[in-house]
Amino acid sequence: MSVREEYELRTEQLITPLVEKNSFELVDVEYVKEGANWYLRAYIDKEGGITVDDCEIVSRELSDLLDKEDFIPDAYILEVSSPGLGRQLKKEKDFKRSLGEEVEVKLYKGIELLNEKGKKVKVKEVFGYLEAYDKETITLDLGEEKLEITRKDIAIIRLAIHF
Repeated sequence: MSVREEYELRTEQLITPLVEKNSFELVDVEYVKEGANWYLRAYIDKEGGITVDDCEIVSRELSDLLDKEDFIPDAYILEVSSPGLGRQLKKEKDFKRSLGEEVEVKLYKGIELLNEKGKKVKVKEVFGYLEAYDKETITLDLGEEKLEITRKDIAIIRLAIHF
């Protein structure tokens, strides 16, 4: 387990009782470096959506616990927020909740698909309805065809948003 994964796991253990007591859901915890700064981010949600006040409650309590435990030696910025509309699917519960929903899949390398004119084109982004998943693959319903994608080839999978 990497140091980053250890920090995320320990933070998840600290925040879980906080979100449960407030009837929230812990979506994800990530520890990432962006530019010169480290960020410890916790994404929470609830039925009907999370509010700024909800994030503040969890942030204050989590900050106190992190100060007490003091297991991250680096300086970091703590953020507690909603996962947003385009939330990524990372955990088993995310995939289960999203079955039948339209998703956007970004791939590390292009795959060949037929376009509207029946011509093969190479694409690195696919939209479809999540039909099935397991530990190794996901299956998308593209309307005319089904597409099975190996999960290790997926850079990002999230709920589709159309404006």
